[in-house]
Amino acid sequence: MTAAMLASSGTGANAQAVESLDAITVTATKTEEKAIDSLAPVSTVRMDQINQILPKRLSDLLIAVPGVAVQDRGDEPSTSINIRGLQDFGRVAVVVDGARQNYQRTGHGASGAFFLDPELIGGVDIVRGPTANIYGSGAIGGVASFRTKDIQDVVRPGERWGTEAHTQVGSNHGSGLASVFGGVHVNPNIDFFAGGSFKKQANYDDGSGTEVVNSWNQVGSAITKLTVRPADGHEVKFTGIFQNYQYDAGQPTRTIGGVSSRGTSVYATDLTNITTAARWRYQRPDNQLIDWDANVYWNRTDSQQVKTQHISTSSASPCRTGVPGNAVSGCVGDERSYLLDTVGFDANNTSRFEAFGFRHAVTVGGDAFRDTVETIDPRGVSDVTTPGGERTVGGAFVQVKSNYATWLEVISAARYDTYELSGTGGGSSGDRVSPKVTIGVTPIDGFTPYVTYAEGYRAPSLTETVISGAHARASTFEPGFLCSDGNFGSFCFLPNPNLAAEVGKNKEAGVNLKYDNVFLAGATFRGKFNVFRNDVYDYIELTSFGGTNPSLPQFYQYQNIPHARIEGFEAETMYDTGGWFVGLAGTIQRGKNVDTGVGLVRIQGDRLVATVGARFLDRKITAMVRWAAVASNDDIPANYIPASSYNLVNVYLGYQPTPDVLMSFGIDNLLNQYYRPYAIAKSADVGAQNDLLWASPAPGITFKGSVKIRFGGA
Repeated sequence: MTAAMLASSGTGANAQAVESLDAITVTATKTEEKAIDSLAPVSTVRMDQINQILPKRLSDLLIAVPGVAVQDRGDEPSTSINIRGLQDFGRVAVVVDGARQNYQRTGHGASGAFFLDPELIGGVDIVRGPTANIYGSGAIGGVASFRTKDIQDVVRPGERWGTEAHTQVGSNHGSGLASVFGGVHVNPNIDFFAGGSFKKQANYDDGSGTEVVNSWNQVGSAITKLTVRPADGHEVKFTGIFQNYQYDAGQPTRTIGGVSSRGTSVYATDLTNITTAARWRYQRPDNQLIDWDANVYWNRTDSQQVKTQHISTSSASPCRTGVPGNAVSGCVGDERSYLLDTVGFDANNTSRFEAFGFRHAVTVGGDAFRDTVETIDPRGVSDVTTPGGERTVGGAFVQVKSNYATWLEVISAARYDTYELSGTGGGSSGDRVSPKVTIGVTPIDGFTPYVTYAEGYRAPSLTETVISGAHARASTFEPGFLCSDGNFGSFCFLPNPNLAAEVGKNKEAGVNLKYDNVFLAGATFRGKFNVFRNDVYDYIELTSFGGTNPSLPQFYQYQNIPHARIEGFEAETMYDTGGWFVGLAGTIQRGKNVDTGVGLVRIQGDRLVATVGARFLDRKITAMVRWAAVASNDDIPANYIPASSYNLVNVYLGYQPTPDVLMSFGIDNLLNQYYRPYAIAKSADVGAQNDLLWASPAPGITFKGSVKIRFGGA
């Protein structure tokens, strides 16, 4: 609902009253509804806010979304989304134009990340918790749905064609971006849209003034869409997205502030992400029984890497003398690759009718995807830690949404999930039916409390199930164990064909508030508040055991924790008078292993985000300050270092002299605070830079400037 509450904080022609711009979303129920009216914890980000934020990374877009955090690395331009303390291995379903983004690589980073250029984004919908279990398999944490730009983003109603050019620059050692997007209505039944972006940034300094080495990157992206309306009510859209990322992954060993810090190997990386999709929709006002939406897609993430630096200048087997390297990460000059192909579809139909005094919307659908993973690392262990194989996941659902008059809404649904996977370490399969029921009432206009019970089902990933073999020793002098694959290693990975799927059982209560003319004529208030408890059964976690020395375990295996519990409170509000606006968004989370009482490592710290802004000169100028106060979560396992407590203050100033020109200026991290936004393993160096293994510190103070110019005509 972020856009529903903040859309009015746009500039110029975009600055309309909130009630006319409450964001429409379909993510929670597969049916169109305003986010403020949805009986679910839904947040949205639309182009108005994207223009204000001037994002350099996807994490910039989600600062004010309650219950959502992001794990990213300075030396890799990928993103891993955490919703309500759950992330990695598909616990959060990430989709781009309906295509699942399932890329996963195990190492010093998130075990599940995706690549998406912020310049391509036209909107974001976030649903927290398994409330959206009909949306797709695995989403026990929630759903993050990204819509890329389309013709309506550059061509206004009444125009035949339009184009938009954008350039943006930033400080903190320099960054630059240039993009062009354009579209044309070829005729009433054919639309064509295309565009591209190129951006580059240098290494940035964190808030302590320390350079985050290898935080540079270069990104090129292109998009094309063809929309055809072959008959009345029918629309077919073909989408193609190409992205290329160039960067150096890893942190070299070096001395910082007089302290020698051991880093990681460094890999020159050339990563390509390709998404293609074909979507067929059918909808006619005179046919209430068929509202059809089907999408087929293919996504490929292909990471090609060459090792350029080792953690030291020494060489060990299998590297020849004089060539730095070892059996863990290979030798300088070695190539390795990670490839994931995902092919999938989803389809659903909604029938609307009235019966027994209720208005009903019955949605029936299904979806499936197949992941094919190939990892090649001839002299390293990446093919052990990220094993190849295949996984097929699918499901079907039915949902009944019933409304009585204007005061009662009941949503009931059931979803059937099934999966099967296989790899070098074995395989597994399983299935389950997950129910959902929501009841909401509106006893007085503007006040809608609701309660929800929803279950979700996450199939184990390939890595969690079939990982097997020795983790190679850095040298033959290190202690080790003989593993089942016949090799000696510093420890042994064990497959787990009996690994059970995770089941989330979420209880939720919330209230939506929607009032107009509050205190002042034309002033609006929007608010969403909710409390939740998600009991996750058979939660999967990497566990160590065996050996005679507790600090040197013999085995690592993904195992089920019988019961994990995550609970919390979320709030999102905005009051807008037209001339000024103020909003608050808050998150409180707690999470534990119920059997041991130990906290869960991915639980977010308490967070309060305040947004204050004003409009001047007939709304041609918008000024905004956003302050995020984030506490550290110290209730985590003993082998982890908590995230930082920090205050992040961002400033925005926009001037829109005409509807087609927008000039913007922003300051990120105005207080120049050093902060690490997520917990890291204690094996990471906590010396000079506080982290060389994970490269987690965020950028220090950064100034940004942007100009957008649009042209269009009939």
